[in-house]
Amino acid sequence: MNASHPSHDELQLDSRVIHGGQRPDPTTGAVMPPIYLSSTYAQRSPGEHQGFEYSRSHNPTRYALERCIATVEGSRLNEVQDVTHGGFAFSSGLAATATCLELLDAGDHLISMDDLYGGTYRLMTNVRERSMNLKVSYVDLTDASRIESAITDRTKMIWVETPTNPTLKLVDLEAVVAIARKHNLITVCDNTFATPILQRPLEIGCDIVMHSATKYLGGHSDVIGGVLITQRPELAEKLRYMQNAIGSVMSAFDSYLVLRGIKTLAVRVQRHCENAMKIAQWLEANPKVERVVYPGLQSHPQYELAQRQMRLQGQPAAGGMITIFLKGGLKESRVFLENVSIFALAESLGGVESLIEHPAIMTHASVPPETRATLGISDTLVRISVGIEHVDDLIGDLDRALAAV
Repeated sequence: MNASHPSHDELQLDSRVIHGGQRPDPTTGAVMPPIYLSSTYAQRSPGEHQGFEYSRSHNPTRYALERCIATVEGSRLNEVQDVTHGGFAFSSGLAATATCLELLDAGDHLISMDDLYGGTYRLMTNVRERSMNLKVSYVDLTDASRIESAITDRTKMIWVETPTNPTLKLVDLEAVVAIARKHNLITVCDNTFATPILQRPLEIGCDIVMHSATKYLGGHSDVIGGVLITQRPELAEKLRYMQNAIGSVMSAFDSYLVLRGIKTLAVRVQRHCENAMKIAQWLEANPKVERVVYPGLQSHPQYELAQRQMRLQGQPAAGGMITIFLKGGLKESRVFLENVSIFALAESLGGVESLIEHPAIMTHASVPPETRATLGISDTLVRISVGIEHVDDLIGDLDRALAAV
């Protein structure tokens, strides 16, 4: 490569989201990678092909996305014509999680953050504990030292969300990685809420990063998908094998949509953060709100960690998710949620449009009531995904809904 042309890994992050792992199409010069819908590819001779034989195993559009997200997250396993690149795209975030768990053997032990997406809890507890005798310990990892007492002779992996869903706890990734390395454990970080724009788990030392690509990566509430990224060659080899063997791969069209979304990720995340900070400050002053949880507020119990671990272009930034506790009970929560208009009352998050939901009834209904109570997921907890609309319109919508309570 000409010395005057930096590799994609050497570009600034704002440029990597647009160019990472991609080149103009060599046949047509198309700037955006084409959507390859073919399910199979002609071979010159039996077993002699051009790198593609069947689209579950190999697909050029999916490869373009996988190379891109690997570059954006900071994996160096990213040869453009080599399928050993460090990114892997799946049909959903849970499909990515399920495939990642296949790194474990039957009877192995996993330490997980106690507060995490309800679907992840459902998969680990209600499915994998039964189907593969997986042992899971849910630990409050806001204090990483708790890991030591949870380790057994079968512990193989630590699963972390930070910020967590929905109570926005933070986990000190440097501390977790230090303990994991001492005990030779695989560290997985669900980076969905922070995105690679704000948080860099691979650079801190995590082994695998997971995203629900449905959320901020896609960014437009029009695709379901999940990704895994690693910079460890032996894990990449295992994940590539299992991705093909299990088969829950992302389709070519969905890969195209996520790749398109990633191109605007940096500018979208900046707007999400700006809007969320203003809204969090406004909510904190509202008399009908009991408490606001947002990592960018000094009232957050891990504010100092947020300042250090979540950064936007070198400056602290706290993302687009806000959790609030309303005064009153379930009745007040229902009235509030029934009276928003710009905010859509809907599950999911991370789109350009603002969403709002009630975790105890919606996204975390699969978590047992007693567990929700322990985690603080009460009937007054409301989760807000702040979009990129004009912030004054969003505040006005919340103000009208709160006035109805």
